[in-house]
Amino acid sequence: MDTQTNPWTILSSERKYDNPWIRVTEHQVLNPSGGRGIYGIVHFKNAAIGVVALDEENHIYLVGQYRFALEQFSWEIPEGGGPLGGDPLVSAKRELLEETGLVASDWTPIVKMHLSNSVCDEAGVVYLARGLEQREAEPEETEQLYVKRVPFETAYQMVKNYEITDSLSIAAIQKIKLMMLEGEI
Repeated sequence: MDTQTNPWTILSSERKYDNPWIRVTEHQVLNPSGGRGIYGIVHFKNAAIGVVALDEENHIYLVGQYRFALEQFSWEIPEGGGPLGGDPLVSAKRELLEETGLVASDWTPIVKMHLSNSVCDEAGVVYLARGLEQREAEPEETEQLYVKRVPFETAYQMVKNYEITDSLSIAAIQKIKLMMLEGEI
């Protein structure tokens, strides 16, 4: 089995949409069976960045906001975007401060993932932030955020009960649970 060769043949490509955050391209293709088709790809112009801010009492910080695309409110870990090719840790520190007012002295990458790899190239990284100190939050003007500090187990139950549906948050909270079970935290 050859896992390195692309079995798709691109016949042509056309940019359908472009803005500062995403680009949508439609490809005319031959699929791996040789049949003609189309394949649309959403290219993200930033990496997804997430932070699990875990304090000494095993509480984490969740950020709630109304998500326009979902048309509903969403509880999530602090998260945002960082420039492709940039240092994701710099972006993680910025997002944590902006959204919660927290700074951390200890940072560990815990998750690297592709968020929806059948239709987009968005990659994400999540950090565990420890050694927390409260400062003043600096939200962006487009954000109306609600921040709450909850016991980690409450956040884990929120994932289990479908109260947290954001993929980056689910992966991060489940990874922290696994790290706790394996004695790494």
